[in-house]
Amino acid sequence: MTRGEYRLGYRGDIEGLRAVAILLVVCAHAGVPWLTGGFVGVDIFFVLSGFLITGLLLQELEATGGIRFSDFYARRLRRLFPALLVMVVLVSCAASVVLAPGEQVEQARTAAAAVFSVSNIRFAVAQLDYFSPGSEGNLFLHTWSLGVEEQFYLVWPVLLWWALGCGHGQRNITHLKWVMIGVVILSALACLLLTTREQLVAFYMMPMRAWQFAAGALIWIYFRKEGEFIAPVRTGEAENAGFWLGWLGLIMVAGPALAFDAHVAYPGWRALLPTFGTMAILVSGALVPFRGASAVLAWKPLQAIGKVSYAWYLWHWPVLLLGYAITESRSPWLRAVEVVLSFALAIASYWLIERPLRHSAQWLKYRRLALTGAISVMAVTAVLAMHWGANAWLKSRGPEFHRYARAHSDAPVIYGMGCDDWYHSDHVVMCSFGSADAGHTAVLMGDSIAGQWMPAFASIFQKQDWRFIVLTKSSCAMVEAPFFYERIGREYTECTSWRAKAMRQVASLKPDILVLGSASTYGFTQAQWMDGAASVLSVLSRAATQIYVLRGTPHLPFDGPDCLAVHHGRPEWLTSTQTCGASMMDEHGELVFKWLTLTSGHFTNVRMLDMNDVVCPDGRCMAERNGMIVFRDSQHLTASYAQSIAPRLAERMNLRFPERSRVIGALTSP
Repeated sequence: MTRGEYRLGYRGDIEGLRAVAILLVVCAHAGVPWLTGGFVGVDIFFVLSGFLITGLLLQELEATGGIRFSDFYARRLRRLFPALLVMVVLVSCAASVVLAPGEQVEQARTAAAAVFSVSNIRFAVAQLDYFSPGSEGNLFLHTWSLGVEEQFYLVWPVLLWWALGCGHGQRNITHLKWVMIGVVILSALACLLLTTREQLVAFYMMPMRAWQFAAGALIWIYFRKEGEFIAPVRTGEAENAGFWLGWLGLIMVAGPALAFDAHVAYPGWRALLPTFGTMAILVSGALVPFRGASAVLAWKPLQAIGKVSYAWYLWHWPVLLLGYAITESRSPWLRAVEVVLSFALAIASYWLIERPLRHSAQWLKYRRLALTGAISVMAVTAVLAMHWGANAWLKSRGPEFHRYARAHSDAPVIYGMGCDDWYHSDHVVMCSFGSADAGHTAVLMGDSIAGQWMPAFASIFQKQDWRFIVLTKSSCAMVEAPFFYERIGREYTECTSWRAKAMRQVASLKPDILVLGSASTYGFTQAQWMDGAASVLSVLSRAATQIYVLRGTPHLPFDGPDCLAVHHGRPEWLTSTQTCGASMMDEHGELVFKWLTLTSGHFTNVRMLDMNDVVCPDGRCMAERNGMIVFRDSQHLTASYAQSIAPRLAERMNLRFPERSRVIGALTSP
């Protein structure tokens, strides 16, 4: 054995457990519907790292009486850095070709963080939620866990050296145990507390995951092989307990993988299940190494997958994302092909990079040179990544992209006039257009989906004898029902109060025309939709001459302007087969429309107003139509497009569309 090299006895069940962990992660990321909680595979890796790294360090302490920190760091870099570097460089090169400039900027920044193993810190600071839909576009999101592990490797040797009392020329194993128990308790408590308050900090940051590494360390300390530090006491009862512990551990790992999904608060208490499950499997393997769950995990195919688990973890995520960028399809068959391709790349990485370097003695023979060289390569790679990002940023700000940026702010002027206070208060502020002495009044009332039509209605009611009034409150449906608003984490009481006040004001106005509008995405039951809408209409139908209930417009599964910008900046060989469009069919939206139609039928002066076939002709919603950008995000129409279809809206209302006025242009923000 080369000086500085320490190896643990081979355990096939641990290699198989690595395979289980990576299979869970890959399946979850590939969208296997019954393994939505496969992200717990990362927790398995954390516990295994704590177990194995602690074992290597204690083995060195037993053999030499100390820890050669430079040797340890050189071994870790040799094991992990080359394959990571190759993945980052090749994926970055692919991204620079396949992705648009606007997409490349964040990829470059994250690539720079990934080579220095601090991407987890970047994600926590940037508030990038691992489970949010927006995070799916980051090619290096998966490197967060590698950052956690590298930071663990940085501090763990020092912690063990201090905990054992090696600075005083002694080895106090009892002190080490208590230190590890202390780490488990303090870190786990911090993790539990922060999951409810600062979930991203609890999820991404190493100190809040340290308890999982320490848990693995405790298993090594208490269940060592014969002749090494401490030997476990093996009795018939212990072996029987070990047999059942293995199966219990597998259940505790598999259960969360099947039951959890992106909507659970994680890690928190839920992370206890895969952590304790992994601990149970490790204990079982120490007590009954060739029986029960240990024998299953030691199955040769699982061991083969376990050997390439690190490389597969590196490659699976960027291959899935780049595959979607090229095909724009999440077909199960395409996903399967992408998974197989990533596995092939993992095998190549293992045989061409990991395996040859793992057995190379040069890294330890010239460890100072190896460490200096590795850090220098990191720095150069990070600088090149930032240069790439800077160039991409300049391209994304080119004149050809300005119209997409402007589309995001192409909203009705009411938001600049302070008419919509969102959840901040229940004050009712009316935006009024036209003379206060006008003989006729039209009112638009509802949430932001109603508000998006303001430019069209303002254009319609620009008659000399009409006054047009807008009352909107974002995310506030025209339905009398309590509403828990996830975005603010509580019941949206401001909406309830505002709606009641607004209804009283509208009733006092006695408008000739009242238009009510709400999104169809609220989570109300059928009874809440129908009874709640009826409650609103029963009050307002006595005050208004004619009421129109606007149908909620369809949603795109992407941000409209962003999608257009992406496709504009991608290579022609990709954009020729890609479109920023989606079907308008929405099963829930159809049900809501049906329920509201039934409810409005009970009032003689209430009509439904459906513009969806105008917004999405032929049943397909497009981000851009006839040279005009339709959506300013994933659900709201641009003010320009809404105004352009005002004549069609007037026809649906059986109103004569008036001649255009010179003030129309003032009704939409630039």
